[in-house]
Amino acid sequence: MATLLVIDDDSVVRELLRQFFSKGYECDTADRANQALQYLEFKEYDAIITDAFMPAIGGLQILKRIQQRHLTTPVIVISGRGDRFREFFMEMGAFEYFTKPLHLEKLELAVTQAIAHH
Repeated sequence: MATLLVIDDDSVVRELLRQFFSKGYECDTADRANQALQYLEFKEYDAIITDAFMPAIGGLQILKRIQQRHLTTPVIVISGRGDRFREFFMEMGAFEYFTKPLHLEKLELAVTQAIAHH
């Protein structure tokens, strides 16, 4: 079973994604980047979904750290701040970028493609 890590400081979004993806994936969640980085010390994931903007360590920093340690792991960025950061995150190496509210079917397709790519 493919593994997925969801990182989001919004508990509603995090739980929604965990419930949605747990049907087909082994799905772990983290409410902050530091917790996610601890998970990544011990486990590899087939794909990661992370919020773009979180307290302390945000999506860009987590993206860079994942790229340093897990170069081939695709990272999908989600944001409640609209499309204005899409190009930036894509240039920084995100596999895909989605805005909130999320279209779960489109996000699921991106996860499937990311895992196939991985």
